[in-house]
Amino acid sequence: MPERLAAQLAFDDISLRFGETTVLDHVSFELGGGETLIVLGAAGSGKTVLLKIALGLLRPSAGRLILFGTDVTEYSEQQWFDVRSRIGVLFQEGGLFDSLNIADNVAYPLENQRLLRCPEDQVLPKVEESLEFVELGHTLEKYPSELSGGMRRRVGIARAIVSQPALLLYDSPTAGLDPITANTIMALIAKGRDVRQATTVIVTQRYQDGEILAGFRYDAATGELRPAGDGEATRTRYLVLEEGRMAFLGTPPELGTCTDPYVVKFIPHT
Repeated sequence: MPERLAAQLAFDDISLRFGETTVLDHVSFELGGGETLIVLGAAGSGKTVLLKIALGLLRPSAGRLILFGTDVTEYSEQQWFDVRSRIGVLFQEGGLFDSLNIADNVAYPLENQRLLRCPEDQVLPKVEESLEFVELGHTLEKYPSELSGGMRRRVGIARAIVSQPALLLYDSPTAGLDPITANTIMALIAKGRDVRQATTVIVTQRYQDGEILAGFRYDAATGELRPAGDGEATRTRYLVLEEGRMAFLGTPPELGTCTDPYVVKFIPHT
């Protein structure tokens, strides 16, 4: 039996190499339930690769990957099918299927992940609930090409959360969006995290994205974001990657006082 461990997601000294090229170099972090990791770094620094390892799409060359308290480093592809049913993903640009309408796009995890075993008569109600969650309940019969970029991203969030996963992974969810739409997307991501206390990892090049997740929490009573309390703020950490290496790992206040020349490039100067 695999060793049982406490972390929802942990990278334990993980490295990834392609031939003589090192893509990730001794990366370590651990996240518990409801915690958030914001991954910053320049293009090509290994951010998306980190998510692919967390999804089992790439196997590390060294180190251990822990998911939901279990060492899954050596899992076969067949074993990964069930693990992935507990993970929600928003790919770059939303990753929607152009040939499927919005309802079928959102329903895809429910209908194609064996472990979920969603009864057929429950699929549409879950899809409708998820789309209402992102305020797109009126788009069921539309196709991705009929929606704006921001709306497609919101549909991607609906698909990521439709199975109520314990872990949510977001790959550049605000890339190419205007600031107002980007902030709306981040507010929805915060809502998706806080309603069900999901562990959340977001890859981004926008410091403002991290500020929203670190500084605010969704208040179900008011339906709006509110400033995070001290205890809540510490449940968010930043990871800054530089050419696959960890240049920084710490809390928002620690990031604000970091003087590393590479890390400070990602912190707006006032």
